[in-house]
Amino acid sequence: MDYKLLINGALVDGAGTMPVLNPATEEVLADCPTASEAQLDEAVAAAQAGFKIWKDTPIDARRAKLGEIADIIEANTEALGRILTQEQGKPLEEAMGEVMGASMFFRYFQTLDLPVEVLEDSEAQRVEVHRNPLGVVGAIIPWNFPLVLLAFKLPAALLAGNSIIIKPAPTTPLSALHLGRLIADVLPAGVVNIIADNNDLGDKITTHKGISKISFTGSTATGARVMASAASTLKRVTLELGGNDAGIIMDDVDVDAVAPQIFGGAFGNNGQICIAMKRVYAHESIYDRLVEQLAKLANEAIVGNGLEQGTQFGPLQNKMQFDKIKEYIEDGRANGTIVAGGEVSEGKGYFVPPTIVRDIDDDSRLVKEEQFGPVLPVIKYSDVDDVIERANDSEFGLGGSVWSSDIDRAYEVAKKVDSGTIWVNKHADLQPHVPFGGIKTSGIGTELGAEGLNEFTQRKVINVAKA
Repeated sequence: MDYKLLINGALVDGAGTMPVLNPATEEVLADCPTASEAQLDEAVAAAQAGFKIWKDTPIDARRAKLGEIADIIEANTEALGRILTQEQGKPLEEAMGEVMGASMFFRYFQTLDLPVEVLEDSEAQRVEVHRNPLGVVGAIIPWNFPLVLLAFKLPAALLAGNSIIIKPAPTTPLSALHLGRLIADVLPAGVVNIIADNNDLGDKITTHKGISKISFTGSTATGARVMASAASTLKRVTLELGGNDAGIIMDDVDVDAVAPQIFGGAFGNNGQICIAMKRVYAHESIYDRLVEQLAKLANEAIVGNGLEQGTQFGPLQNKMQFDKIKEYIEDGRANGTIVAGGEVSEGKGYFVPPTIVRDIDDDSRLVKEEQFGPVLPVIKYSDVDDVIERANDSEFGLGGSVWSSDIDRAYEVAKKVDSGTIWVNKHADLQPHVPFGGIKTSGIGTELGAEGLNEFTQRKVINVAKA
């Protein structure tokens, strides 16, 4: 397939190209066009011109366009899914699920409104709060969910009346570029621009004077750099960053029932999820049984090329992450006991089997840091207050979960866990109407829900004296 950038409504070649690898084979999947700084400037100019048209487009018409994009995504589910599997690695069924998920987010934002809020309407005055668009949004997308995380940003930005420049991750740009091809004629020229780079335009986007807001999803370290560079022009920022989610498994759980759910919460997308369960604290009374069940599930997992029938876990997405995960496995081997997985193939492809590590303490790298891969430490505890303190002893605060057969008991524990989201008897359940965001170094601002939509707007107060 011939991939193009989308700038000012036109599909154009990049100033350069870069190879995109299939992580299952390490072979070149496609040559991807890359934008120059001059082309970024063209995209910003186009977005500014498009914004002048789009901001005055009635919200009902904007909603209709979101529905039209959702229809296009759904009609191209298999094609987008195949591209996604080949560039990202996830099994084809999961990739098509991600495509459908992206469509679902467009349809959700299609239902929202930006009504004028009346704070006071008295004899003395009428005070209204309006929500106006910001201008040009720069959206920077990571490699773990190239389409769903794009859909966290694009429909909200469009519904609010903004134009947008989307920059996908350099290792997974193809699905976003193909989406650009599919929707190129849907909106006025310049309203949506999609450019790819070889990790050389991020700073140019975050410092560009023509861009009013940055919506970034990625690592905490990169998020800090985004925030620092965006400060030079006082841009609005929304940062959804790293996490080290703790799962607290209480002594009254039905281990056989919850083990598959805990396994899924930890190893979905090979653990390459910001809100994956990255450390499990299990009560000493059920510790051995839970470890045994998690190890059984790990040993039964089918790892392979995402295009092959029956594959449950594809490769990690890129070599850098692959090498990091091998380091975490060795940390687990040195500081704990590996009871499943741990052996990495030396053949082609970035394949790592689901790995379970027991008898490891809180000070190991595998527990303290965000591994972002299929290596799960399971840590023993005996006292609930102690485990809450240990779970909270982290620079991160994105998500977490508490598991118990007594929901009220779990709820009381959940209230004491420091994270932006805490689930009870489930994990990593994101829904479009539920606001999502982290605390501490896990981010700033909110995505999803009406609150997430407001992040793409500027509040304007109109205060009218009546007498």
